[in-house]
Amino acid sequence: MIAVDHQDGIAVVRLEHGKVNVLDLELLEAIAATLRTLADADALVLTGAGRAFSAGVDLKRLLESSAGEVEAFLLALDDALLTLYDFPRPTVAAVNGHAIAGGCILTQCCDYRIMSAGTIGAAELRVGVPFPTAPLEIFRSAVGARAAELVLTGRTVGPEEALALGMLDAVVEPDELLDTALERAAQLARIPRSTFAHTREQLRGETRRRIAAGADADRRTRALWHSDEIRGAVRGYLEQLAAR
Repeated sequence: MIAVDHQDGIAVVRLEHGKVNVLDLELLEAIAATLRTLADADALVLTGAGRAFSAGVDLKRLLESSAGEVEAFLLALDDALLTLYDFPRPTVAAVNGHAIAGGCILTQCCDYRIMSAGTIGAAELRVGVPFPTAPLEIFRSAVGARAAELVLTGRTVGPEEALALGMLDAVVEPDELLDTALERAAQLARIPRSTFAHTREQLRGETRRRIAAGADADRRTRALWHSDEIRGAVRGYLEQLAAR
């Protein structure tokens, strides 16, 4: 499900979960648990196996889930995202392929984002599901002024356009992806730990405070995810995909 390799003090975490690394309860729990074991690494590179970084939430399984299972999934999603967002050392996303919806938000949790292939975008509203506070605020903080348009349209874009929109920091050829990510991670790892921690708080502290303030809104969000209206929207989206 997750493979970890260590290269000169840098932990390379590779998602290996099915064909497109869909985000289900098991993978989200594994991401959070794995990251917690790596807190002593000098830096971290997150990448995927196969043709996708992560295609996002397992929508078919979502439709088959009870209200309690949907709640558990959303809580695990927040835990995985925030464990990555709060990782104590520099993080680099090596985006090897499609990074859609939750997969896109995983990339935005990282300090530096490099992509070599596929498409990327926050497609939640195109699917019909509302954003929990954490992924919305993480995306807003990472992308800036273009966040509202990208969220409302749910559009996905290729690497070059994503770079122009601020979703990425670099675009490279596939055979250069991991080496470039490791090089950037090594550069960031040379920042003293206390300096990095202080600067990270300056950059992300306000976002974390907005996330903490969203607890009440998130209870309403979780209720919407397992409502008949939202399930109907997801079902319709999947039917449209199947008809293409």
